Formats: sequence, C-alpha cells, structure tokens
Amino acid sequence: MLVLVMINLLIIVHEIRFSFAILEPVDFLALQSIRKSLEDMPGSNFFSSWDFTSDPCNFAGVFCDGDRVVALNLGDPRAGAPGLSGRLDPAIGKLTNLAEFTVVPGRVMGKLPATLSELKKLRFLGISRNFISGEIPATLGELQGLRTLDLSYNQLTGSVPWAIGSLPALANVVLCHNHLSGSIPSFVSQTLTRLDLKHNNLSGSIPPGSLPSSLEYLSLSWNSFSGPVDLLLPQLNRLNFLDLSLNRFTGQIPSCVFSFPITNLQLERNLFSGPVQPFNEVAIPTVDLSHNMLYGQVSPLFSTVQNLYLNNNRFTGSVPTTLMDRLMAGNVQLLYLQHNFLTGVPINPMAAIPLSSSVCLQYNCMVPPVQTPCPIEAGTQKTRPTSQCMEWKG
Repeated sequence: MLVLVMINLLIIVHEIRFSFAILEPVDFLALQSIRKSLEDMPGSNFFSSWDFTSDPCNFAGVFCDGDRVVALNLGDPRAGAPGLSGRLDPAIGKLTNLAEFTVVPGRVMGKLPATLSELKKLRFLGISRNFISGEIPATLGELQGLRTLDLSYNQLTGSVPWAIGSLPALANVVLCHNHLSGSIPSFVSQTLTRLDLKHNNLSGSIPPGSLPSSLEYLSLSWNSFSGPVDLLLPQLNRLNFLDLSLNRFTGQIPSCVFSFPITNLQLERNLFSGPVQPFNEVAIPTVDLSHNMLYGQVSPLFSTVQNLYLNNNRFTGSVPTTLMDRLMAGNVQLLYLQHNFLTGVPINPMAAIPLSSSVCLQYNCMVPPVQTPCPIEAGTQKTRPTSQCMEWKG
C-alpha cells in the first residue's frame, strides 16, 4: 500500500514539475534588470505582480512561449492610466525571442538602448509619449522582421537612420512629434502603409520613387521639406490620408490628388504655385490649399467640396456660379476666398447666407457684394488696393 502511495506521489510531482515551464535564466535576469530601472508613477501599480519568487510568465505585461519571453508590454495599457518612470535597461537585448516590445505613455527618459538591435525576432516596437532622448540607433536597421516602429511624442534628435528605410517588412513608421532633422531615407518596404513624420525639423526634397506605392497614410506636416511633389504624388494613388501642410514644397499640385479616396486634403502653407485643375468633380469633403502661390481661375469642379480653403493665394477672375449656388443651398459649409485677386462673385447682394454656411470674400479686387464674418487673420480691409489689381479699377 505504501509503495502505491509513493508511486502516485511521484507521478503528481512529475506532472506538476512539467506543467510549468521554467523560464530561461537569461530572460529571468533580464526582467530583473528591467524592473530595477523602472518605477510605477504615482497611481500606477503595474509592477505589483512582479514578484520574482513566482513565475515571471504570470507577471503583468509579460507573455511567454515555453521558457522564453516573446512579448513585453510595460505599463498599464488602459487609457489615462499613469505610466512608468526611469530608464530602459540595456538588458532588454537579452530577451532574444522578443517579438513585441511596448512602453505605455509615461516619464521614461534616457536613450534607446543600442542592445535593441539584438532582438532579431522583433516585429513591433512601440515607445511613444515618453521622454526618450538622443538619436535613433542606426542598428535598428538590423531588425529585418520589424513591421511597426512607433517612437512618437518623445525628445529624439538627429536624423532618421538610412538603415531604417532599408527594412523590408515595415508596415507602420510613426516618428511624429520629436526633434528629428535632416533628410529622410528612401523606404523600400512594399508593405509600408503608414508614414507619420509630422512635427519635426526634417528638411530636403522627397524624390519620386523614395516612397512605396503601398502607402495609405502620409503625414509630413510641420517640417521644412522642400522641392516639387508633382512626380512623387501620382505614384501614391492608394492614399486615404495626405497632409503636407506647413512645409516649403514648390511647383504645381498634381491634378490626380483631387481624385484620391481621402476625406481631408491638407496642402496649406507651402510654396505651391501654378493653376489648380482637378480632372473631375472633387469628392473630398475638406480641401485646404490656403497660403500658397496658386493662380488662375477657381475651378468649378470644387463646387462639390464641403469645406474649401483657397484664401491667401493669387486666384483671379470670377467665382464659379455653381460654387456659389451650392453655398446658398447649404451644401458648401465653408468657403474662404479672402486675400486673392478675384474680380467677381455671382451672388445677389440681398441674399441671405444660410446659417449653416460661412463665406469670406474680403481683400480681393472687388467690393464684396455681401458682408460676412471673416476670421481675425483676414484683417479689416474689405478690398485690395487698386494698384495691386490689373483688371479691377475700383
């Protein structure tokens, strides 16, 4: 009888022993080092489950496959939850089976560890809305399987490493709201769908072929990019979001962009010039071409736009009748034409603008036939000085 009890006990011990994988010692020590370099911010208790006398694979944010850590999500992911403070320990590079590494918004400071390049299986790297500083390690270009790189809303400086552009599997690159400078690399990945570089100090031109045709989201606003885009944009006909505002792009706006399946076209505050000639009626709800050097007549094909910003350009001639008709019908919600060289508006001076619509016509080569509220930046002058108007003489 005693023998049977002993045999059953050994079987139970054996099953218990092998029902739990023992974490690889290198991963165990790496997690300890990572924990020592980070702290919960007030109100956060993320690390309360990190008791190293128990199985680390049960820690919050730690996911294992067998005896290796394959995903590490540091911090409480719930919206508005306090994040972490401290620094990222170089021991992160010891978790060589890691496929995903994220840090929630908080006050993590210091440089990105160069040892990140040792995570050859990494597919997702997301460390946004912290205080990471220094340069993006060029050695991240060694992560050939990386699909998402999100380092947005930090304090990063220096350039975007050219090696990043050579990564073949990239799908999302989000580096917005940093202090990055210099020109950007060409991106070779034919699976890249999102490129967000807004709010940096980036400069230089973007030659045709430097961005893949797979792109669906492109935001380059609030930088100092320059040069033409008339050959670049026609190659990006899958875009459903395009924002090139607040740069120094030059040349003509290619007609094809007005046929892109986007809801908001933002090209304002650049140095674009030339006439604007869509191929067909524009189906984009909001089009902002303001503060450029565009000239010629306003195309009637813009009559289908709900919010149209053409102010602060050099448009001439009369406003299309179809555009004003749709404004009066309430189909055009906003029409800004101030600070151009327009000479006529086909509207009855006694007509009442719908309450749902807003139009500004001041500072053109005409007396505005209707007086309407304009934005403060439009100034107080109703008409442009006669000396500036070649065809209109007061």
